Amino acid sequence: MKQASQTVLILPGALADVDLAEMPDGLSLQIGQSDDATFDMLDDHIGSLNAAGQLVFRTGRTLTLLEGSTGLVAQKAGGNDRFVAELKDGPVKAALKQVPTLRSLLRIGSGTVTYRDLTVTDDERKTLVRAHLTTLKPDGRGMTVTIAALQPLRGYDKALRRLREHLEATADSASPRAAELSSMLFPDYPRYSAKPDVAILDNATAWQTATDIITVYLQVARENEAGVIADRDTEFLHDYRVALRKVRSVLSLFKGVYPEEQTADFKRKASELMSPTGRLRDLDVYLLAKEEYFAMVPSSLHEGLEQMFKMFRKERRRAHRAMAVHLDSARYQAGIEALQAEFLQKRGPGKGPRADAPVGDYARQLIWKRYRKVCRIAREITADTPVEQVHELRIGCKKLRYLMEFFAPLYPAAAVKPILKPLKRLQDNLGLFNDYSVQQAFLKSFMDAHEPIGHRQDLALAQSIGALIAVLHERQQEERARIMASFDQFDGPDVRDQFRSLFNAKEA
Repeated sequence: MKQASQTVLILPGALADVDLAEMPDGLSLQIGQSDDATFDMLDDHIGSLNAAGQLVFRTGRTLTLLEGSTGLVAQKAGGNDRFVAELKDGPVKAALKQVPTLRSLLRIGSGTVTYRDLTVTDDERKTLVRAHLTTLKPDGRGMTVTIAALQPLRGYDKALRRLREHLEATADSASPRAAELSSMLFPDYPRYSAKPDVAILDNATAWQTATDIITVYLQVARENEAGVIADRDTEFLHDYRVALRKVRSVLSLFKGVYPEEQTADFKRKASELMSPTGRLRDLDVYLLAKEEYFAMVPSSLHEGLEQMFKMFRKERRRAHRAMAVHLDSARYQAGIEALQAEFLQKRGPGKGPRADAPVGDYARQLIWKRYRKVCRIAREITADTPVEQVHELRIGCKKLRYLMEFFAPLYPAAAVKPILKPLKRLQDNLGLFNDYSVQQAFLKSFMDAHEPIGHRQDLALAQSIGALIAVLHERQQEERARIMASFDQFDGPDVRDQFRSLFNAKEA
């Protein structure tokens, strides 16, 4: 546990005992016996700990966390904890609130950890300062780092300062920032982003920009394959699907950039990559919503829900095994590698009639056209509008959002942010409306297709699902009203004027 007055130093190198031994000003330093163990460094796939300047490592059943340069904390952990929510309550768990609940903690590297205790005494052998050194030596080519936790005794600030200066002078080089530690220890660990920045040069063409975006997002999909196969958490599959969806969106939205026939072929291949993922993702979504579903209906109907989720879990295991086999197959690997090669090769894909259009003009035309289409659809939404038309609006908003994200480097963030916020709110409402619609259809289909499990159980299942569908229908109707309210804000004069000033260009 961190002491209130603890001082923490982050020092490059192992700080050898022989180099530490000589203290200035007549002070003596005693070095306790070293204790060695192995450690695993942890983070999630999106690097939430690294981004927060935190370092977490596991040694046996102990988790230790360094946060900035403020101190070390430790707590006991179970042997199979994968998610922060599964950790026992303690200071490490409390410090990891920023880690997304659906992201598992993964091993990003291993090595040897050495613990040593230091004691500084004066010429009367009186203890002035204590310190605890934690030296992390990574396997591979990373840099060894020592974390020194200094614990002064009251009234001996001078001795603390002398020890600090002595440790810093003994280190191999200047102290790094805590945020740099992960990269120093494990420089070969790939840094992942689900939404990587795709640079757009001032003189870029529409063809070059589309090709760069597709190349990047095909790689994002590939970076999630191992996580899907290992079933570390459900977000690997989610990110995999989103990356491929963005590839398809570029192919659909960047009209005239590639030859029509080649575009159709690319879209077909991207769709074939996506198609095996649907059922597994559906089951993941419903299993994640289990607590919410149970809260929707009275406890007297929970028996049927237990039966339903038991079936979901069983089917999910089968679906995951099939997905893992698919991703690991030679056919899949050859197919996605061939698609990547189409965009990575020097000459790249073929060029369509709009290929050489300057990307700035091309982007403004695409975004302005999509924005006006979204507004046309949304202005027709009423309480009686068919569900299909509401879904069309959702898809239109998603395409508009993708375009604005793809071309974000071309525009000042301060100008785009005010119009993205109401678009995101409208998308959230449309997403919930769609979820409620899809869930009703899914539950009806599940009820019709499931294998009989016994008269009483089938009756309980039917009653529970029927009640769920009724609640979902009611929520869908409520969400329709919110959609209309959100669109009123999105279609307000301020947002309209901002869209017009940023994106209104004459049609080519």
